[in-house]
Amino acid sequence: MQQFYYDNKIVKKFLYATIVFGVVGMTVGLLLAIMFLFPNITDGIPWLSFGRLRPLHTNAVIFAFVGNSMFAGIYYSLQRLLKARMFSDFLSNLHFWGWQLIIVAAAISLPMGYTSSKEYAELEWPIDIAIALIWVVFGINMIGTILRRRERHLYVAIWFYLATFVTVAVLHIFNSIELPVSAMKSYSVYAGVQDALVQWWYGHNAVAFFLTTPFLGLMYYFVPKAANRPVYSYRLSIIHFWSLIFIYIWAGPHHLLYSALPTWAQNLGVVFSIMLIAPSWGGMINGLLTLRGVWDKVRVDPVLKFFVVAITAYGMATFEGPMLSLKNVNAIAHFTDWIIAHVHVGALGWNGFMAFGMIYWLIPRMTKGQLYSTKLANLHFWIGTLGIIIYTLPMYVAGFVQASMWKQFNPDGTLTYGNFLETVQQIIPMYWMRMIGGTMYIIGMFILVYNVIKTVRANAAIADELAEAPELQKISKSRIKGEKFHPWLERKPIQLTILATVAILIGGIIQIVPTIMVKSNIPTIASVKPYSPLELEGRDLYIREGCVGCHSQMVRPFRSEVERYGPQSKAGEFVYDHPFLWGSKRTGPDLLRVGQKYNDNWHFNHFWDPQSISAGSIMPGYKWLFANKPMDISNLENKMRVMQKLGVPYTEKDIAEAKNNLRKQAKTIENNLHADPDFVKSYENSKKSAEAKGEKFVPMNEREIVALIAYIQRLGTDIKVKDHSKK
Repeated sequence: MQQFYYDNKIVKKFLYATIVFGVVGMTVGLLLAIMFLFPNITDGIPWLSFGRLRPLHTNAVIFAFVGNSMFAGIYYSLQRLLKARMFSDFLSNLHFWGWQLIIVAAAISLPMGYTSSKEYAELEWPIDIAIALIWVVFGINMIGTILRRRERHLYVAIWFYLATFVTVAVLHIFNSIELPVSAMKSYSVYAGVQDALVQWWYGHNAVAFFLTTPFLGLMYYFVPKAANRPVYSYRLSIIHFWSLIFIYIWAGPHHLLYSALPTWAQNLGVVFSIMLIAPSWGGMINGLLTLRGVWDKVRVDPVLKFFVVAITAYGMATFEGPMLSLKNVNAIAHFTDWIIAHVHVGALGWNGFMAFGMIYWLIPRMTKGQLYSTKLANLHFWIGTLGIIIYTLPMYVAGFVQASMWKQFNPDGTLTYGNFLETVQQIIPMYWMRMIGGTMYIIGMFILVYNVIKTVRANAAIADELAEAPELQKISKSRIKGEKFHPWLERKPIQLTILATVAILIGGIIQIVPTIMVKSNIPTIASVKPYSPLELEGRDLYIREGCVGCHSQMVRPFRSEVERYGPQSKAGEFVYDHPFLWGSKRTGPDLLRVGQKYNDNWHFNHFWDPQSISAGSIMPGYKWLFANKPMDISNLENKMRVMQKLGVPYTEKDIAEAKNNLRKQAKTIENNLHADPDFVKSYENSKKSAEAKGEKFVPMNEREIVALIAYIQRLGTDIKVKDHSKK
């Protein structure tokens, strides 16, 4: 027998980080929910605007709260399943502190407007590199521990951990290929349709392999431990693992149904998404049936309660996902609040409750005592469960209301609700309910914080734990007589990892390579031209302010959308879009064809005070765009050169004359603004005010708002739309 110590201190660090960032991420989420009701609550503060805080919320919940809880569970369970201390204390601590620094970098950079705008991958290129490096540190530490294990066979949880490490690395690297413009600005190497496919290959599978597979591994460890029962079925766990990792990777295109993505790729995503329900529910059944015979214990044990609801939420979300992949259902749900409900069932129910159950199980054991209050833990369970219900049910209702109102026609063939704001006003009561549900959920989080603090103070300090196990004896590398393939594979971590890598690469290669390599898949349109220098700057401001979080740029081939927004989107329209900006939610109307629909003054006033132009709007104002300071165009030539390298046909003359051309177009827009007497009066007053204060007055044509107006006015104008009303 060999004696050694389990490293509990690294588990403690990740657990505490989970709790801290859980509070932070959920608080930001609650603030965003409040902003739907009071859009100007942070009026004039750019780093507290909705568009900048939304990616902070998603990143904080996914990578800070869920990520830290995942690492805590993996570091605890891996050591005990392998009967070995982690490979390197230095790598464990480097992983922890490196991950927290990445989170802090995200918390600083996203509110400052440094974003790539790609869902769940918004962080800019230096942070992307840091994520890759720290992820490799985590992988080396895990694989090193596996290679020096004292347990011959790898338990099912470890299969999921290995698949998580390999797949997230592949997804992150390929989706984050970008060319830097400056220290905190880059452009995706993919354009338009290609960028959309790669992004949702990443986006869907970030949910699959960061939020699902590692937590399934944790389920396979912690649920049997908490129930003191073996896993229901070993065979089912094998089927669950291999079918899940093979099928999941194909399902990304179901996020792009009815879009400009080639139809064959959409249909492939649908087929595999429907298939996905089988392995997903296989895992849910395996988890729930592990609790057979202990249901009396579930009634009184808050840990098991959290686990039961978590697994149930996983089952609901993984039934709903394939259902939403059906084209007729997707036609209703996509771009609506139904999707918000769907993702929060997974995040709040599956990930949140698994994390809470783990925390309540781990803290007392690591402090060698009892949980301070089981009653408080049960209160947390019930208030959290009610919070999820009160949050999600109104969002489902809101989704159906939005879809039905968007698609309704009058007998004469006109849209019943031609004004998008009519649909927004109808769902405000549901937004109140969402805020109440979110408040209840975060109250439960604060109950957990109090319970954990009291438990830690009352018990022993968390210290490394003494253990002993026999040294692993060498055994033949080949299969033993009578040994089946999978038991042999379970003692071969390298072969298992290679097979898992092959399983996840097949789908990605078949979907992505043809779309990127075969140019005929994305036909060009002669009238589509690159953005002018001013429009390019405006597009970057659109990205900086997070406008894509509320507005889509994708008109689907439905009569209601064509009537409301104009001709359906075509793949060739987006060939110069680095990155793509199709969006995934319509809190406001689609903007693909909004160019020249309103005059420059309309947009000017709309960005200053949306409610003055559109009564009842829940869009916040963007007053900092009007500030008396010049827009930063110092990187303009660099931006155009990077775009040139990416295939955008800017000439050397275009680049040399970029700033002059920018100023000319900006001056034209300022001249247009002078057509409004109110603008002239306000402009002259602000000029006099600046001079009286001794400040330098910056002409309107040098301010950021003009660039954003230029970009908005360009949208959709390359595709000529005939006006038949005059015939």
